[in-house]
Amino acid sequence: MKPILKLYRGYANDQELIVMGHIFRPTTKEDYDFQKKNFKNAKSVIRMFRIKTQKNASIYLEHQGMKIHTKSLDDGYFKFCIPLSRDLAYGWNEYKVSTYHNSKEISSKGSYIRPHEGNWGFISDIDDTFLVSHTRNPFKKLYILLFRNVNDRKIFEDVVPHYQALSSAGRNSDAEKNAFFYVSSSEWNLYRFITQFTELHGLPKAVLLLKDIKTSLTDFFLTGRGNHDHKFEKIKHILEFYPHLKYVLLGDDSQHDPFLYEDICKIFPVTVKAVYIRQTGKNKKSKAIEAMANMESMGVDTCYFRNSKEAIEHSERIGITSQDFHEKL
Repeated sequence: MKPILKLYRGYANDQELIVMGHIFRPTTKEDYDFQKKNFKNAKSVIRMFRIKTQKNASIYLEHQGMKIHTKSLDDGYFKFCIPLSRDLAYGWNEYKVSTYHNSKEISSKGSYIRPHEGNWGFISDIDDTFLVSHTRNPFKKLYILLFRNVNDRKIFEDVVPHYQALSSAGRNSDAEKNAFFYVSSSEWNLYRFITQFTELHGLPKAVLLLKDIKTSLTDFFLTGRGNHDHKFEKIKHILEFYPHLKYVLLGDDSQHDPFLYEDICKIFPVTVKAVYIRQTGKNKKSKAIEAMANMESMGVDTCYFRNSKEAIEHSERIGITSQDFHEKL
């Protein structure tokens, strides 16, 4: 048995690189299998939330000819924030992290993005924004998480063409995409599930910023719940990390996104250009309508929509995406 290294997508600007991951205690249990059905899927999902992390483990990042040493935090999470000595290539780049167990090196490779020079950055929630999760009904949400594997989970209609259009907005080359971030109250336990789901449906490759990992069955039943301060802090961090981009925020009205985004708009009055909120119930929520109106009064374009076609038309109308590109989709 040997420890398990899990690496997450990182990101860089001109001055700094940030990469992160978790280290888990040695185990013989197999990794989560996305193809399993029903009770087998439930067993795999529960196992993901009972995984044991390794604190204070020595971790090494190899980058630009350097080998940098740090140690994991109490929950097994590690993060390297390092100044850059020279320019990195634009787009997605590779990094390597390693640890040692019984004098043997265990290594893993991950990727990070240095966004191509451009104008736009996109930050999207996950649950009930593009992944149908039924957040408003905790029992149904839990049931679907347990008994629906990655192939059976549903995506909202027309989300993919909207996100693909945003990903290419203002770009002349298919090789260059805008920076995309998925920020969620889901925990790091679900990282592989979310990346697999987004790849399966052709959503833009993005950096994921999730909530602290859960390691007990009790925690599992509270997945995605609790306060959403971490989302606010993560979004604020992205806007500060890439201050020259204009941002579009995408979320839904099942929890706190309208009010979270309203606060972000107040702090970054020049940076946020548009906010999209998906309607998850039969009717629009009056408090969400008020928040959207307040953002409009600060010069932010808003769209409170039931169907993604409305969002696509809105993005074209305000000039984020071009009609020409949409017709190609």
